[in-house]
Amino acid sequence: MSTYLDISQISIEFPTKTGPFKALDKVDLKIARGEFISLIGHSGCGKSTVLNIVAGLYEATEGAVILESKEVNAPGPDRAVVFQHHSLFPWLTVFENVEIAVKQVFKGKKSKAEMRQWVDYNLALVHMSHASHKLPAEISGGMKQRVGIARALAMEPKVLLMDEPFGALDALTRAHLQDALMEIQSELNNTVILITHDVDEAVLLSDRIVMMTNGPAAKVGEILNIDLPRPRDRLALADNPDYNHYRAAVLTFLHQKQAKKPASPPQLSSAEPLTEVKKAVGA
Repeated sequence: MSTYLDISQISIEFPTKTGPFKALDKVDLKIARGEFISLIGHSGCGKSTVLNIVAGLYEATEGAVILESKEVNAPGPDRAVVFQHHSLFPWLTVFENVEIAVKQVFKGKKSKAEMRQWVDYNLALVHMSHASHKLPAEISGGMKQRVGIARALAMEPKVLLMDEPFGALDALTRAHLQDALMEIQSELNNTVILITHDVDEAVLLSDRIVMMTNGPAAKVGEILNIDLPRPRDRLALADNPDYNHYRAAVLTFLHQKQAKKPASPPQLSSAEPLTEVKKAVGA
């Protein structure tokens, strides 16, 4: 298996009143092209921090992120991020919310007609063609998240980064979007990194589950290979012994090997916003 995305021994520290706070310690992960990776762990284990470093939003104190032999040192359209909240522009229609990303990436590379067709194609991928003329206020939360996924996919990223994209949705909507994501990944062969707290979601979607140790100085604790055939049917897997074995392995790691212990939060320096430290520790 050749390495497409190399998260190489990354560590990161943030300044606090009591000294440097080390959020990650030598996190190392090799990811193949088209692989679906889930990061799972207790709150504060640095999952979002890893994602932000891969996205180029944070710079690692040590180590590097290498994508197709090039070091990542800034945000770029080759790494699209889908957040827990949709972040749509409320004054733009569904079509226009996707179109704005397409114009940013493909201006001068595609004609206006080609860009319109590309927007339509990506909305069709997430089953949102029927609502292309609507404003975000006129559609449900699950539909908004579909549009956010379409916007990210329309950038043709090399890596799709998803930070608990279904965490705020009801169980039924979440299941529908999980199924849609599996269909899309099968069709496009995207390389995906997903942050989740949901064990069943991780097992259902992933090729590998990366389990993080508790912070501070979090690192990769264990990596679980999910050897389940695709396409995956959640109902068929419910009684599958392999599925339940993988599920039990993740639960054992989270609740026995990494039982969460209460810890005092870092003291902030006066110059450091609270939201930044929350991000830093993966909250």
